[in-house]
Amino acid sequence: MANLWQFVLKNNLKFEFFFVFLQLILNVTIMNNLIAFCGLDCGECDAYIATRNNDQALRERTARLWSELNGTTILPEHINCQGCRMDGAKTVFCEQMCQIRPCAMAKGLENCGGCAAMDDCEKLKSITSNRPDALENLRNW
Repeated sequence: MANLWQFVLKNNLKFEFFFVFLQLILNVTIMNNLIAFCGLDCGECDAYIATRNNDQALRERTARLWSELNGTTILPEHINCQGCRMDGAKTVFCEQMCQIRPCAMAKGLENCGGCAAMDDCEKLKSITSNRPDALENLRNW
């Protein structure tokens, strides 16, 4: 941060420009951190949105939908997530059932886009076969 401030001062940039620039950097960092290990965009996930906005109605709708899709009971209190790669709450699936997240973490990767086996990974294909946007996010990382 000190180097950024020195750059602003050295180049006589306006104070207001510095804050706009800093906000852009922070937004890009947050957006990048919301790309899950598998490439899904956590920022588009109803669990993340419900958590961010503290939206109980969205939690309830999401719990009903996910219960139907997965043939199990998912309660609204299970719908809390800060994002796969962020600190804080995770959904039960992301925290305990996902095979991709612990694999990437064990390899020290930011996401599967940095893995040499990405194109042949059956774990990853379980996501990207239905969500080509996730694969695109990984390729563009």
